[in-house]
Amino acid sequence: MSAVLEIRNLALGYPELTLFRGLSMDVERGSTLAILGANGSGKSTLVKMLLGLMAPLSGKLSWPDGPPKEIGYLAQMTEFDRRFPLRVRDLVAMGAWKGFGLGGRLDRRASAKVSSAMDAAGVFDIAYRSLHTLSGGQLQRALFARVIMQNAPLILLDEPFAAVDQTTEAHLLSLIDRWRDEGRAVVLVVHDLSSVLDHCDNALLLGNGEACHGSVDAILTPERLVAQNYLSKSQASWMFRASQEEAVHV
Repeated sequence: MSAVLEIRNLALGYPELTLFRGLSMDVERGSTLAILGANGSGKSTLVKMLLGLMAPLSGKLSWPDGPPKEIGYLAQMTEFDRRFPLRVRDLVAMGAWKGFGLGGRLDRRASAKVSSAMDAAGVFDIAYRSLHTLSGGQLQRALFARVIMQNAPLILLDEPFAAVDQTTEAHLLSLIDRWRDEGRAVVLVVHDLSSVLDHCDNALLLGNGEACHGSVDAILTPERLVAQNYLSKSQASWMFRASQEEAVHV
């Protein structure tokens, strides 16, 4: 695999507060990276930096093939105002702004892609519903369809499974797997230790001023989760016992 983004000796934070320093890693095509950490550890700040909304304190970011023309981005659900007067199809079409013609309308090819994206995300049958009538899961599916329309080499998902049921989560994970198989790099902020991690190649754990990157199994150990203030010792002990018992019963 080749890198879509290379990060070297990165320090991130604010003039009065350094969240972490010394992060070096590659974000590779055809891979999925999970970002975890306690509140205030720098997860959302890192996403903002990757989007170009803020600069690092120090370090270097480089794009081997040049900066992508577009980054697929899905913000946290709490940042989205569903009262905005849009239908599902309109929201999805916003991901294809390059396909709009002189009259402000989608061309035929882009319109067909909107329909295909809605079908893939499971919202084709509610295409003309207003956003304020949707459940949390329906809205998240529509937002995933918009990301599909962006057709970007790098996709950032900030807590994409908050307020969705297990059926919706499974469907959205299948889309993430598809993006990875298509050779895209997918970076997702994960709220907790869950089955989502089974779909991730690597993990980045933030906390206690550190940023540790590597394979999921190597990074998300009980000892490291405690050291970086992600879990308490009792929580880590329970997690270890539960994993041991599961292994015995398999």
